Amino acid sequence: MNRLGEGQFVAYSAGSTPAGQVNPHALSLLQRLGYPTDGLRSKSWSEFARPGAPPLDFVITVCDDAAGEACPIWPGRPISAHWGMPDPAAAKGSEPVIAAAFAETYRALFNRINAFAALPHERLDRIALQRRMQQIGGEGGA
Repeated sequence: MNRLGEGQFVAYSAGSTPAGQVNPHALSLLQRLGYPTDGLRSKSWSEFARPGAPPLDFVITVCDDAAGEACPIWPGRPISAHWGMPDPAAAKGSEPVIAAAFAETYRALFNRINAFAALPHERLDRIALQRRMQQIGGEGGA
């Protein structure tokens, strides 16, 4: 989001149950694709619910409902959507199989983020933005 929406958005990433370190497969993929990885860290979504946290205009959850992972309820009134997908960190198998799971997740998120960044945000009201975000993620008749 920071790359595709540069100048429009500042993106943050967090999880409901952080592992304590950024997954090495994720770091490897991001580095191969030319993303900066210095300073990335594993963090809980609860950091963004504390006083002094940056205000959030949009929240996109990707937790996999099929795995029974709980998605957070956000304070304030950010526009939100769920773009559920399997967690690539749960992939089992050889290094190429695991790398492929991370690459597929990246591809899916890249396409969805690209569609989101291209929306005419300034011309859409809150309800229309919510609907479009849900459609991008496959909810509500995409």
